[in-house]
Amino acid sequence: MPSNRSVSDAPIRRFVNCRILRGHALQREDLWVREGKILDPEKLFFDEQGYADQLVDCEDSIIAPGFIDVQINGGYGVDFSQPSDDVSAGVSLVAKKVLEHGVTSFCPTLVTSPSAVYHKVLPQVQVHDGGQNGAGVLGFHLEGPFISAEKKGAHPERYLRTFGSGGMEDLMEAYGSLENVAMVTLAPELPNSQSVVRKLHQQGVTVSLGHSVANLSQAEDAVQNGASFITHLFNAMLPFHHRDPGIVGLLTSDRIPAGRTVFYGMISDGIHTNPAALRIAHRAHPSGLVLVTDAITAMGLPPGRHTLGQQVIEIQGLHAYVAGTKTLSGSIATMDMCVRHFRQASGCSVEEALEAASLHPAQLLGISHRKGNLDYGADADLVLLDDALNVRATFISGEEVWKRDA
Repeated sequence: MPSNRSVSDAPIRRFVNCRILRGHALQREDLWVREGKILDPEKLFFDEQGYADQLVDCEDSIIAPGFIDVQINGGYGVDFSQPSDDVSAGVSLVAKKVLEHGVTSFCPTLVTSPSAVYHKVLPQVQVHDGGQNGAGVLGFHLEGPFISAEKKGAHPERYLRTFGSGGMEDLMEAYGSLENVAMVTLAPELPNSQSVVRKLHQQGVTVSLGHSVANLSQAEDAVQNGASFITHLFNAMLPFHHRDPGIVGLLTSDRIPAGRTVFYGMISDGIHTNPAALRIAHRAHPSGLVLVTDAITAMGLPPGRHTLGQQVIEIQGLHAYVAGTKTLSGSIATMDMCVRHFRQASGCSVEEALEAASLHPAQLLGISHRKGNLDYGADADLVLLDDALNVRATFISGEEVWKRDA
């Protein structure tokens, strides 16, 4: 059959026998892809008389946007906070491995570290799209060192820092550069932190509040100045109190600027957050929930001792503790596991569970025009799942990059 393609001669792939997540609902329709982008089939047919060069039978799978993990410290023996002469090799290994969990892009996360670590690690990993070699890198998430000593969690206290009168100068001295940085977690109650929040926001860096003893007013001020995320809600912050709900109160605050959403990360691994707390957060503010793994070196490894930055971590079952303590330090959960647990624990819809791992993180990072949804023109980063939300296959730019063995 001859084609009359005026726009492009690139091959067209048509995904059939599937339910696709579009417009917050699973819709039984086909998905068309060309040159890594999702096509409008009506436009294709009427403007170009185009047709599919290749059919992909999805065998009644769900097609969702690829998962986006904005907080992952490492995995499979790799610790992003450990400086080496080839940090990018470690990031590449994790990028390859997370494909089987439906992750198509992520933010490598560095925990509180000496300045020399940031100066060495940050220039080595460039922001890039994913492909056959692994998930894409959206930029680093720097969690610390400008956090509260009282809520340091697994972060080593000797490397914590505060802002002097210079504010942003202190931050630049610690990190060396903001190139390749997507997000910074800081404690908004630290002196001079509000001006840093404002300047980071102006430079296009997402600001997250976490590891903090901030009251609600301090948290609201930070949001007014541009902060838009809460790092692992409920963990490493003041517990909810009815007279001053602290950072948690941002979920229902009436001081959020019009048109803005405050997003919040949840480690939905059944360990970091009781299912009842997960349900409270979801019911209070469903559109802000972002699933994160907060995974550490030990994800994908057997129990034993591993590292997280400068700390030794002990894995006992599904728990990761700072060695010799009962302080939780990240998780060994995978993103697909978090999606399944979130759906089961919260009683939310399949669509909501999938959007918490795709649409919401993309909106948080300001990239939802191209990632996190299956709208026409968006990147064809896809995950195929069965009805129990197990990953069957992962596609980046419309190309299969991982498939479960039959």
